[in-house]
Amino acid sequence: MSSPNNTSQLYPIHLLMDELRSDDVVLRLSSIRRLSTIALALGPQRTRDELIPFLKDQLDDEDEVLLVLAEELGNFAEYVGGNEYAYTILGPLENLAAVEETLVRDKASESISKVSALLSAQDVDAHFLPLLRSLSTGEWFTSRTSAAALYAAAYPVAGPEAQAEMRRMFASLVGDDTPMVRRASAKALGPFSKAVAGVSGQHDILINELVPLYRKLAGDDQDSVRLLTVPDLIALAQHLTADETRDWLLEPLRASVSDRSWRVRYMVANEFVGLAESVGEGIVLDELVGAFVGLLKDNEAEVRTAAAGQVPGLAKLVDRDVILARLLPCVRDLAGDSSQHVRAALAMQISGLAPLLGKDATIEHLLPLFLKLLKDEFSDVRLNLISKLEMVNNVIGIDRLSQALLPAIMELAEDKQWRVRQAIIEYIPLLATQLGVDFFDDKLGTLCMSWLGDTVYSIREAATTNLKKLTDVFGVDWARQTIIPKVLQMGEHPNYLYRMTTIFAITTMAPSLSAHVIRDTVLDAALALVDDPIPNIRFNVAKCLETLAAVLADSPEGHELIERRILPTLQKLKDTDGDADVKYFAAKAIERTTGEDRSEPMVLS
Repeated sequence: MSSPNNTSQLYPIHLLMDELRSDDVVLRLSSIRRLSTIALALGPQRTRDELIPFLKDQLDDEDEVLLVLAEELGNFAEYVGGNEYAYTILGPLENLAAVEETLVRDKASESISKVSALLSAQDVDAHFLPLLRSLSTGEWFTSRTSAAALYAAAYPVAGPEAQAEMRRMFASLVGDDTPMVRRASAKALGPFSKAVAGVSGQHDILINELVPLYRKLAGDDQDSVRLLTVPDLIALAQHLTADETRDWLLEPLRASVSDRSWRVRYMVANEFVGLAESVGEGIVLDELVGAFVGLLKDNEAEVRTAAAGQVPGLAKLVDRDVILARLLPCVRDLAGDSSQHVRAALAMQISGLAPLLGKDATIEHLLPLFLKLLKDEFSDVRLNLISKLEMVNNVIGIDRLSQALLPAIMELAEDKQWRVRQAIIEYIPLLATQLGVDFFDDKLGTLCMSWLGDTVYSIREAATTNLKKLTDVFGVDWARQTIIPKVLQMGEHPNYLYRMTTIFAITTMAPSLSAHVIRDTVLDAALALVDDPIPNIRFNVAKCLETLAAVLADSPEGHELIERRILPTLQKLKDTDGDADVKYFAAKAIERTTGEDRSEPMVLS
């Protein structure tokens, strides 16, 4: 008969076995997520001897269970006894790296890479290389696909002979008959190149062995393979001299820029700044500016969209004359492009040219384009431009910007798309900070108040937040004289939405107001709405009074107002109101105001 101690030692592994045999997927998932706990209970020795072999056979399960298992095993080294025994985890991960489901294979490859980085050179030779051989020469393409991602992490740790074998096996994957394997190889070549370049004395290997692999993949007959070689080119160029780049990489770079497949050209356009930074200034001026102009004029809208997003990044790498002579004409064409997505991408990035061009050139060349894009019929174009105007403001100054753009901003403030109106509202505090109070009151004050009566709730909500931010910018006295009277006037409107907006505005602005302003102005307006016929307004009055009380509590005079006016009103709502929601919010406001409730304050809704 076994002792109680033996029984308790056997329990974790038996429990796991029972749960993994369960028909309930949720239970099996739960048990896999508790692997680390079970391993701690077993100890390193029994984890290596019992748990790992058991997991190696657990492949006949749902993909979601295997995915979690692959993830858990990546962080399992400490439970098997540390780095010295990390190789024991490779067994179950090797099996997971060969399953059919892509997500499971990818996660298993990620975990193998994580574990292999912990191995010693001896463990790489004894345990990792056999796994790599097995996967790289597997009969099914799934294992070969997984193998491609495994070379980079272990390469710096391996000995010279093992490194040579790894390079040979990787080369065989690059020449594989299956496109999926070549795709995986193209994706892995960049990280593998960095790993090789990071090993001392292997620069010649980079040129003589890995550059030919890149050129082979870059000339593949499948565009899905070729497009993945663009990051490889960047990775290789970062570790070559300018002359080596020109000798070995320039020709395939030219081929990628003019590739017959728009997907390859799209990838080049999308990574263009990274390409330009990696190849060096001379090649940028001699080759890449012309290539970029070609991408900006590409027949495919997707390519032009990607290229438009790279305009400021490339412009930073060339001088001002090149921007004016070569890039700006293309930018003008893109501002009137037939594709709204191209114009939207340009609108997001065009402001980045202003600091590079300077004040005079921005006013001459970019301001007309801003005005054109601000009047675009597609809302995303206008939104993207508005969100980036701060960079232009820093270059040409708010006076010139406001003169040129204020009419367009006023037009957008009444745009039929509510998201455009919302973007304008969010931009107003920045404008106000730069313009000053006199200009704001003259040009934009009425506009800000009109948003409080918008038909869309999100606009009214943004407008109340805007008033608080303006109060923070211009001060409480300005708010008391300029906007509070207009807000309170809405509290007498026959439409309940206007009265609701008054309560929302008071509640939102309250933290920015002083006690005497609350006493003299907004408190009376809030109390006047206690008897409103609409229950939603009454319970928002309760929330508002709670917020006002929190602000007033910081001063002795405020305490007197709370006791004399706010608490009796809340008590009246709690005791006499006929609506259950009003009673509830009044009661919670009393509790929080008197300190009897320690829960979080209510959120305005």
